[in-house]
Amino acid sequence: MHFRIRGLPAEQFEPLFTISDAELAAQGAVRRIAEAREPGYPCRVSLTDSKPGDELILVNYEHHDVASPYRMRFAIFVRKGDETFDAIDAVPEQLRKRTLAVRAFDGDAMMVGYELIDGATLEDAIARLFANERAAYLHVHFAAPGCYAARVERT
Repeated sequence: MHFRIRGLPAEQFEPLFTISDAELAAQGAVRRIAEAREPGYPCRVSLTDSKPGDELILVNYEHHDVASPYRMRFAIFVRKGDETFDAIDAVPEQLRKRTLAVRAFDGDAMMVGYELIDGATLEDAIARLFANERAAYLHVHFAAPGCYAARVERT
């Protein structure tokens, strides 16, 4: 089973780094400078963790913009200057070191499966969920805070 994991498109968030804190606040977003913590704050663009001193934007993002009861939005971090992660059959370290909730959706954006896993076993969960031929794509969430992490597609 081959799969593709993608971060969010970098170009969508670049303008946020050029506006004032007041303009960010008007959009319900805030600028943060990452402090030392392990793991760092998870950027949803590069799917890497922040390092101390990185400029971050915390913004509410609609990651499942669909016409179904499973439409979802939540707070996410994005980091200044990052490029979008996009790889086939590769799991970023950021996902490997956290507990994850993986949700499978069909072509009508209805949930058809889910698993709560240790990120080190993400490939196995992907294979199990995609074994259901109705599963069109997967969403990965960080289990404890519940926020969106990444999208997984069949290749």
